[in-house]
Amino acid sequence: MKLTISDRDLLFKPLQTVSGIVERRHTLPILLNVLISIRDGKLALVTTDLEIEVEATSNIPELENQGSLQMTVSVRKLQDILRALPSGSPVELIRSENRLQIVSGKSRFSLQLLPAEDFPRMAKDNERCDASFTLTQQILKKHLQRVSHAMAQQDLRYYLNGTLLLIEDNKLMLVATDTHRLAITSFDLDGQFEKSETIIPRKTVLELIRQLEDSDKPVIVEIYSKKICFHFSDAVLVSKVISGKFIDFRRAIPQTSVFQFDINRLDFLHALQRTAIISSSNDLFRSVHLNITNGKLNISAKNKEQEEAQEEIEIVYSNETIDTSFNIVYLMEVLNNLDSEHIRCSFESMQSAILITLPDDDQFNHVLMPMRE
Repeated sequence: MKLTISDRDLLFKPLQTVSGIVERRHTLPILLNVLISIRDGKLALVTTDLEIEVEATSNIPELENQGSLQMTVSVRKLQDILRALPSGSPVELIRSENRLQIVSGKSRFSLQLLPAEDFPRMAKDNERCDASFTLTQQILKKHLQRVSHAMAQQDLRYYLNGTLLLIEDNKLMLVATDTHRLAITSFDLDGQFEKSETIIPRKTVLELIRQLEDSDKPVIVEIYSKKICFHFSDAVLVSKVISGKFIDFRRAIPQTSVFQFDINRLDFLHALQRTAIISSSNDLFRSVHLNITNGKLNISAKNKEQEEAQEEIEIVYSNETIDTSFNIVYLMEVLNNLDSEHIRCSFESMQSAILITLPDDDQFNHVLMPMRE
């Protein structure tokens, strides 16, 4: 088999789409490969880690008279080869038994192939779709970014290692927590739906954020009992979902705001970033002290060498003085994943968690527990 592709980008771009979920090492060598299929004049590339499967298609004019073909080859090696070739350069793919030759200009590479029939695919059963809706890639990406940093990592409570997708009536809510912080965001859908709860794995959420564009292009979401599918930009991402019951997150949201002030998000973020220079990166819990008094927010941090950083930001506040401390990394992450000009900080008491909301958007809530010094 010999295939000539006029522009290496026709192969490189879909390969970039599917390569993100492939681990650097795996006990199953076939999972380090990409399944390349040619059928009906289309090129399809598929990767999987047994939990997530990504498929990207590309229309290549040279394939119109090509028969059906399947083979698997190393994702990383093929990607590195195509990346090293000049953009727009033609590429020849020559299959000979268990080898794939890649020829471009005077460059020639020979890669090992593994049997395509050994490549595991997610079963395409006739499972009933519980809910399906369409929204823009920009909207889904924005709201995933708002909560993704609050997901747990390798927590024994496996249901925390992901994001809850809660559908109720015409509203979609995304929730993530590691029990130290809780992020909630929601928006309206077109149409009414029965209530459903789906926990999307952490890796799937991060891959979606990487893949989705900041555009009005559509993404179709299909929810099944054991998996969830996302169709967008000539790609399909299918992921298993986490079974289990998510925690009752609503109980963690403060119900009253006794102490409250608004602040410019970037001013706050930049002050924290400067303070973090002194906050020791070797500490497991990097603490920042907030002193909130009449008209001022004082930010300070110390490290084990007794070095110190201090920042001061003017705010509109005329209530009792609040002295409290938080994890500086957690604070920076929530501010860094928002795009609003101002945020609102609220406290139920002088030693309570901080509730971060948006003055112009009542659909976002972020609760961060204080650190005890």
